[in-house]
Amino acid sequence: MPFDLWLGFLLAAVLISVTPGPGAVTSMSAGLQYGYWVALRAIIGLQAALLIQLTVVAAGLGALLATSALAFDLVRIAGAGYLIWLGIQKWRAPVTAIDRAVAPSGPSGGLFVQGLLVNLSNPKAILFIAALVPQFVDPAAPQWSQWVLIGTTMCAVDTLIMSGYALLVWRLRRCLQAPRALRMQNRLFGSFFIAAGTLLVSSGRR
Repeated sequence: MPFDLWLGFLLAAVLISVTPGPGAVTSMSAGLQYGYWVALRAIIGLQAALLIQLTVVAAGLGALLATSALAFDLVRIAGAGYLIWLGIQKWRAPVTAIDRAVAPSGPSGGLFVQGLLVNLSNPKAILFIAALVPQFVDPAAPQWSQWVLIGTTMCAVDTLIMSGYALLVWRLRRCLQAPRALRMQNRLFGSFFIAAGTLLVSSGRR
């Protein structure tokens, strides 16, 4: 990939990551509650999902979601349901002092799995990648090395930006230690997840 083309892709990757979405909400929620190093588990989960989505697009399977209404709707409804469930869990979460919060563990509650499922829960992400990434791939050049560079760039950029979100809210934690503030945080992030899930399930194929 020529350097100027890579710079264009780098800019696109930055703009995509900076735009707030479920991944940013997940990073901020985990960062505020558990601190950056624990939130990094969720951020790594987000990147694992991104690599899976890129692999799906590279293999040409993204066309299935683009052409099959049933496949698209199944993934969309399942993803929306997961986001809404996360939101309800945040709303119902007990008020726990941030400095004493214990990160969830295990296959069903781990932050890595949560980050993975949050990014995989949106089929439009695959369609967006399918529309954007091929524009930066030279069909006449070796494909594998280009996709590796694209994946590395997207994950590095997204990791840095999600880390910035998590670190920012962790720096603000001392202002948010009162029980009322903690309750408001849970409900705020819960509302964000529910809103994201509602928008996903109601947006159809637009």
